[in-house]
Amino acid sequence: MAGSSTGATRDPDATGDGGEGNAGAGHKPVLGVGMVGYAFMGAAHSQGWRTAGHVFDLPLRPRLAAVCGRDGAAVRAAADRLGWAAAETDWRALIARDDVDVVDICTPGDSHAEIAVAALEAGKHVLCEKPLANSVEEAEAMTEAARAAAGRGQISMTGFNYRRVPAMALARRMIAEGRLGTLRHVRVSYLQDWLVDPAFPLTWRLQKAHAGSGALGDLGAHAVDLAQYLAGEPVAGVSALTETFVKERPLQDGASTGLTATGSAAVGQVTVDDAAVFTGRFASGALASFEATRFATGRKNALRIELNGEKGSLAFDLERLNELYFHDQTEPAAGAGFRRILVTEPEHPYLEAWWPPGHGLGYEHTFAHQARDLVHAIAARTAPAPSFADGLQVQRVLAAVEESAAKNSVYTPVPA
Repeated sequence: MAGSSTGATRDPDATGDGGEGNAGAGHKPVLGVGMVGYAFMGAAHSQGWRTAGHVFDLPLRPRLAAVCGRDGAAVRAAADRLGWAAAETDWRALIARDDVDVVDICTPGDSHAEIAVAALEAGKHVLCEKPLANSVEEAEAMTEAARAAAGRGQISMTGFNYRRVPAMALARRMIAEGRLGTLRHVRVSYLQDWLVDPAFPLTWRLQKAHAGSGALGDLGAHAVDLAQYLAGEPVAGVSALTETFVKERPLQDGASTGLTATGSAAVGQVTVDDAAVFTGRFASGALASFEATRFATGRKNALRIELNGEKGSLAFDLERLNELYFHDQTEPAAGAGFRRILVTEPEHPYLEAWWPPGHGLGYEHTFAHQARDLVHAIAARTAPAPSFADGLQVQRVLAAVEESAAKNSVYTPVPA
């Protein structure tokens, strides 16, 4: 891999494109980014890479070098639309490019392991969307490859973007400071409704061979990661139920864009879960409950989490993502209760680079924060979070949920 000790290349064009917007940015080493996949997540990651260097004072200047997809015309159109300098139709060719230092994987889960391991072996840094893989075995192979690559100075990160919501980073800070005391309860629900219509076609997200699991991996992975991130400890065991409500759907007719698609008259079998409900126990003994479904009518992207401790509680709703609710149990009862913290102050995580207080951020900003953190980790040669090992831990929880559900909710330990 060409470049400096940071794994970054020097852009011959001092102005670059998709890069750093601060003064003196043209003199910073360029970090060439190559992305595989360009649909919903690819568009979100592109937004993050385009934006991060224009907002934050980064040590390296991200450059959107190339995007990859199987359909040549479609990927070239996506490159123009999303701001990528070039397009490839073979991910191996993208990895081999001298101007690509970071490989960003935004494909369905069945290709994560192959692409990530190949990229690491080629000397690239890697960002991989969640869930890390479709199986524990694949995630273990990816994590082992990441460990070996770390010895060569390469960085690997799993893309759990909701950690980068400023309110969630603030909640983690408050918990680490002891504001909740000993943790007792964590409850998380992630509710959507885009699969309620039985005529919605059989996209890759509904096929186990491509997606690994359904709502469990798509939504439950976020719920598990946030719970473990905020609690600061792993889930030790689970008891679970899963269900597939619509077992057959029309075969997909044409391309899928994001979470929309069209179907044909023929039908195929849905091979993933539509919903998962499970309880869990943390290593410390704190109890947890989780719900993930794409059948909650009226709920669009309702990720909600509440943590209760001996000294207080925190509550968050993604659909109000600039707000965090905190109850201080040590206050006199006459005036105590949940109070709203508007997370827009420059002292709050990530907010020093954004707008004046009260001017809220949105979903897309989490991807700029993700890019920011990865660039800093690459420049400093520090291990980023969440790492591939963190992604593997989530994968083990998901596997335990599936095992428990298959055994009629038997309590199933999560391997350490």
